[in-house]
Amino acid sequence: MGKGKLAKFADMERYENVFQYPFSVADNVPFDMKGHWRETYFKNQNPIVLELGCGKGEYTVGLAKMFPDINFIGVDIKGARMWTGATQALDEGLKNVAFLRTNIEIIDRFFSKDEVQEIWLTFSDPQMKNPRKRLTSTYFLERYRHFLTDGGTVHLKTDSNFLFTYTTYMQQHNNLPLLFRTEDLYHTDGLDPQTKEILNIQTYYESMWIERGLNIKYMKFSLPQKGELTEPDVEIPLDEYRSYHRNKRSSKETAK
Repeated sequence: MGKGKLAKFADMERYENVFQYPFSVADNVPFDMKGHWRETYFKNQNPIVLELGCGKGEYTVGLAKMFPDINFIGVDIKGARMWTGATQALDEGLKNVAFLRTNIEIIDRFFSKDEVQEIWLTFSDPQMKNPRKRLTSTYFLERYRHFLTDGGTVHLKTDSNFLFTYTTYMQQHNNLPLLFRTEDLYHTDGLDPQTKEILNIQTYYESMWIERGLNIKYMKFSLPQKGELTEPDVEIPLDEYRSYHRNKRSSKETAK
């Protein structure tokens, strides 16, 4: 039987690779590592990549193992899920991995200007009812600009046609440089071996959606620091199978 939530939270309190600053305490507890992640925690000057909404941390850990000369930080508010990746990173002695438990709405409180080179958004909630909460909305892209290098890369990997279409409109409407885009990742020819290896990392939810026969979509674009960002005035068809019509506790077994 796996550990319960209380045991996982107790582990997280003592894990050296986990930093916990939820919104409820962020105003009252100073975060001295802002702008100093490299020298204070990682002890190097390598690039920093964030996975926002990292869940169990599959991408954070998977990428860290592929690229030992890059630093990876998984960010999520749900500590019981994050425990899986944090535990694996410690067990495998991965020194280029950290986890930050906080609300993504205040992510810019933890990183300084030009401190981060890339952002990964893996199977984020499409937030069909609330545009402001979508992780590719102007609300969040403006926050990323506070710490992402000029022209830094934003990756989106998703099963949600709604979120993928919305992000495509955002990218086009704001003239953000498109680096790559596919609506069916695992049936796209011509990917170079390294890109294919990176994109073959699968999260828990991704494996669930693949079992349902859903296409996995992927795009990456550059985010310049200057220029006004505005929301596209478009109506996008809603996803039928998530947010409105799936059990929040669904698993591979129950979601078929």
